Amino acid sequence: MSYQVTSTSDFGEIPAFGPTPAPKPVGTFAAEHLSPSYPERAARGTASKLRAWQAEALDLYFETEPKDFLAAATPGAGKTAFALRLASELLARRAIDRITVVAPTEHLKRQWADAAHRAGIRLNPEFKNGHAFGGRRFNGVVVTYAQVAVRASMHRQLTESARTLVILDEIHHGGDALSWGDAIREAFEPATRRLSLTGTPFRSDTAPIPFVTYLRDEHGIRLSRTDYNYGYGRALEDGVVRPVLFLAYAGKMRWRTKMGEEFEARLGQDDTKDVTAQAWRTALAPEGDWIPAVLAAADKRLTEVRHSIPDAGGLVIATDQFVARAYAALLHKLTGEAPTIVLSDEKESSDRIQRFADGDSRWMVAVRMVSEGVDVPRLSVGVYATSASTPLYFAQAIGRFVRARRRGETASIFLPSVPMLMSLASQLELERDHALDKVTEEDPAALDDDPLDDANREEKASDKLQDEFTWQALESDANFDRVLFDGAEFGFAAATGSDEELDFLGIPGILEPDQVRDLLQQRQARQSRRTATTAASEQLPDKPLYRTLKEQRSVLNGLVGMRAKLSGDPHGHVHAELRRICGGPAVAQATVTQLQARIDYLRKTMHSGR
Repeated sequence: MSYQVTSTSDFGEIPAFGPTPAPKPVGTFAAEHLSPSYPERAARGTASKLRAWQAEALDLYFETEPKDFLAAATPGAGKTAFALRLASELLARRAIDRITVVAPTEHLKRQWADAAHRAGIRLNPEFKNGHAFGGRRFNGVVVTYAQVAVRASMHRQLTESARTLVILDEIHHGGDALSWGDAIREAFEPATRRLSLTGTPFRSDTAPIPFVTYLRDEHGIRLSRTDYNYGYGRALEDGVVRPVLFLAYAGKMRWRTKMGEEFEARLGQDDTKDVTAQAWRTALAPEGDWIPAVLAAADKRLTEVRHSIPDAGGLVIATDQFVARAYAALLHKLTGEAPTIVLSDEKESSDRIQRFADGDSRWMVAVRMVSEGVDVPRLSVGVYATSASTPLYFAQAIGRFVRARRRGETASIFLPSVPMLMSLASQLELERDHALDKVTEEDPAALDDDPLDDANREEKASDKLQDEFTWQALESDANFDRVLFDGAEFGFAAATGSDEELDFLGIPGILEPDQVRDLLQQRQARQSRRTATTAASEQLPDKPLYRTLKEQRSVLNGLVGMRAKLSGDPHGHVHAELRRICGGPAVAQATVTQLQARIDYLRKTMHSGR
C-alpha cells in the first residue's frame, strides 16, 4: 500500500493511505458464524481478528457512519481493539487522515500506542503541547484529558488542520470538571469523526459528558444514549470475561472521634451511614488486625489460584499513599517478597506496572490509578481496600480483574462486608445510563454518592478539642462473612484460619461458572453439616440443647463479669476479645464447644493472674 502526503501542519507531514480496493464488509460473517469470544486474545489490541461483538459494532457503525458514536463495552471486552479496527477501516476508506486518542492517564497513552503498533497504526504517545507531531512516522497522537484542558485552542487548530478521527477513551472523564468538558468541546468540535468509548457509561454526579446525547425517559430524567452496548452480563455468557467471586469479611471495629468519643461497631451490621463509614475506615487502618487478616486470606487464595495459573497476580487497591506503603510492608512480611508499589500517574509508575504485567511476581499495591483502563491480564486476586464506593469507581476497579485469558478463570475479590459494597457486588451485571438530572431517593436506580468521603472530612469542633484529639482507629479484627457469586450468597460467618474459611479460599483457580456455583453450594452444605454435627455431639442425652446452651452462656457471662471488674474493661470488650482469641460467632450464635472454649480460657487466664 502506498502513502501520500495530504497536509502539513504543526503535526508535520501527515501520511494518508493511498488508493485501495473497495473495502470488504467487516463483521457480518464473524457476527453470524463465529463464537462470541473468538478469538481469545483479540481484546489485547491485535485488531487483525475480531470478536463477534466487535464485528457487530463495526457493522452498526458503517451502516450510517455517524460523526459521533458512543460504544460502551464492559472492562476487559476489547474496546481498544474495536476502536483501532474502526480507525484502520476509516483510514483505508480515506474518510480520515489523522487520529487523535484522548486517554485518562499517562500510562494509558503508552498502552494505546503499543496496541496501535500491533494493529499497524503508528501513534505518538510522547507528543507534548506545542511540539511537532513527528512527520511521516505517525498516523496520529495520544494525549490525556488534562493535556487537552491546558491548551484546548491549540488542539482545536490541530483538529481543524486535517480530517481527524478523535477517539475519546473512557469519555465519562469529560465530565470530571466543568473546565475539562468545555476544553474537550472546544478542541474536538471540528473533528471529522468522534468515537467515544467507556466501560462504565455513567457517573455518580450530574456533570454532562461532552458529545454524548441525552434523551428524557418516562420520568423526565435525561439519560445518556449509547449507540452500541456490550455489558458484563452478555460478555460473561460469551466467555469473554471472567466471573467474579467476592469474599466479604466482617469484624468488630473501635475508634475515637476528633471529639474524643469512643465508638464500637461491627462491619456487616445495619447501622447509620456515618457509623458504617467510620467502621469501614477503621477496618482499612493498617495498624489494626482486620487488614492483616484479609491480606493473609487473599494471599492464601492467590496461592491456590497459582496452582492452576502459575503467573496469577494480586492487586491491593489502597485509598492513599500512606496506607499503600503500610499494606506493602504487611505483604512483604507475609510473603517474603516485596510487592510492586504504584503511587502516582508518573512514567516511573507506568514502568512499574508494565514490569509487573510482564513478570510473575505475586502482589502489586496501588493508589487508585490502576483502577481504570490499565491492562494487566494476569491479575486474578484483588483486595478492595479503598474508601471509594461510587458505582463508577467500583465497576472500574473490578474491571481490572475480569480480563479473561483462558476458559475457566475466575477472579477473586476480597472486600469489607458493608452494605454499600455488597449491593454493588451483587449488581455487577446491572447496566446503567448516565442521568443528567438528579435522581430521587425513591428511584431504585438512584446512585449513592460516597459517604465515606464525608466521614473522612474534617469534623466540626473547637480549636481546643482539635488540638487535644485526633481521629484514631483503636481496634479491629476480622472474620470471614460470606461469598457472593452470580448474584447469590454462600457460606456463613467463620473465624479467620478456620476450616470453614479455608473451604472457600481453596476453590480451584480453573473452573467453569456452573462448577464454581456447584462447589460453593457444596461448601455451604458442608459448613451447615459441621455446625449441625457439632451441635448434636454436644447435646446431653438427658437435657434439651437449649438448656445446655443457656447454662453455658450463664457461666460465661459470670466469668466475663468477673474479668471486666478486674480489668476495668466493658463487658462487650471482654466478649470481643474472647471471640478474637477463641474464634466463633457472638454468644447468641455460639455452640456449646465454642462457649466452653471461652470459659476454659477465662478460667485459665484468671487463675494465672493474666
